[in-house]
Amino acid sequence: MTDIMSETVTSPARDINFIISLLEAGDAKDLRSYLADIHPADFADQFEQLSNDQREGFIALTPELISAEVLAQLEDEVVEDILPLLPSHQIAGAITELDNDDATQIFEEMEDEQRSEILEVLEPEDRANLEASLAFDEETIGRLMQREFVAAPPFWTVGDTIDHMRATGEGLPDLFYNIWIVDTKFHPIGHIPVSTLMRNSRDTSLQTLMDDQVVTIAQNMDQEEAAYLFEKYHLISSPVVDDDGRISGIMTADDIIDIIQDENKEDMLALAGVTEAGVTDTAFSTVKARAPWLFINLMTAILASFVIAMFEYTITEFVQLAILMPIVASMGGNAGTQTLAVAVRSLAERDLTSQTAWRAIRREGVAALFNGIIFAVALAIIAYVWFGRQDIAIVAFIAMIINHLFAGLAGIMVPLGLKKLGFDPAVSSSVFVTTVTDVVGFFAFLGFAALMLL
Repeated sequence: MTDIMSETVTSPARDINFIISLLEAGDAKDLRSYLADIHPADFADQFEQLSNDQREGFIALTPELISAEVLAQLEDEVVEDILPLLPSHQIAGAITELDNDDATQIFEEMEDEQRSEILEVLEPEDRANLEASLAFDEETIGRLMQREFVAAPPFWTVGDTIDHMRATGEGLPDLFYNIWIVDTKFHPIGHIPVSTLMRNSRDTSLQTLMDDQVVTIAQNMDQEEAAYLFEKYHLISSPVVDDDGRISGIMTADDIIDIIQDENKEDMLALAGVTEAGVTDTAFSTVKARAPWLFINLMTAILASFVIAMFEYTITEFVQLAILMPIVASMGGNAGTQTLAVAVRSLAERDLTSQTAWRAIRREGVAALFNGIIFAVALAIIAYVWFGRQDIAIVAFIAMIINHLFAGLAGIMVPLGLKKLGFDPAVSSSVFVTTVTDVVGFFAFLGFAALMLL
């Protein structure tokens, strides 16, 4: 019995190789049976591991397995590749079945010709919702919000609200947490959790149950700002309002989690000067995305090399400087990167503001100075033991302190300056900070060497 159970658990029911074998055999029946009980998210993970040709074969064999839930779970670039392979009626059915935000995301990945075909077969209400969402800019809440929600006036009772929801039936959102209380102009004035509604008797007035503390989100608000509000106020859902303050949709925690993950991933990759390498990306597209940043790094490296060239005679006379010089620059670069990572994250979380900026600059400057002294002493001792020259040890000591100080200040001031100018500090800060630490490190080290040794 133990062996049988073990075999069941470790059977290839989640093994991509088994799926590939069924595809190669053209066994549609076993493939349908095999994937019938898999969660859409797990199904999407397996499907994304297939090659482009294998995905085409999969859809040709069993197109009906690409359900609405699976489409919503797939990566955008995979959705973009497979949509032309699916029949229009299947895509239209998926868009009708999904929440408005997921439907809009799928619709965005279509070519213009396919969009026209889908719009023609959609119901007028679904078509109007899609067109309304696409009228907003990308990464704004108007593009991402769910347009299905439950609203009620404050004079209704619990019974009235429950009867209304039952009568509405399929018009309700698939998942919702709050009943939004609105005034006569449809402005949100409060909310009641569904759990609170269900715990009270039918004749209880909504006015007595509602919480009048409502955090609203504007339709044109950037998704990152909305994610910050959800984190700050610990929201489960929030009403989205138009320019007149009327509720037009909602954002829920599950949507915001996706936004937070996307923004964090975007910032992390931007700090490294790269973009995400998706499952469908080719080597050429990867090179195309990364080469511009590498070119910028080449230019900054040449700038640092010009500084070194200015002190060519000094290095020729004292070869020990060429050995110690990379240590000073490297330590400064690492110190600047540490400060930069903290600063960019603090800006994203709104902890670093114009009111706290100078306090943060002083903190990072003092921390950089103390770290510089600690490692300057260490490097000076190493230099003296290595080369037996006190003057070279002193040069290393001074240069290390100066470079650490400039690295710490650059790590905090560069992202602050870019933010002030309206640029994304996560995208371009690292290039400037690295340039400062390299140029200052080499100039301080070789400049003091020229003054003291020649």
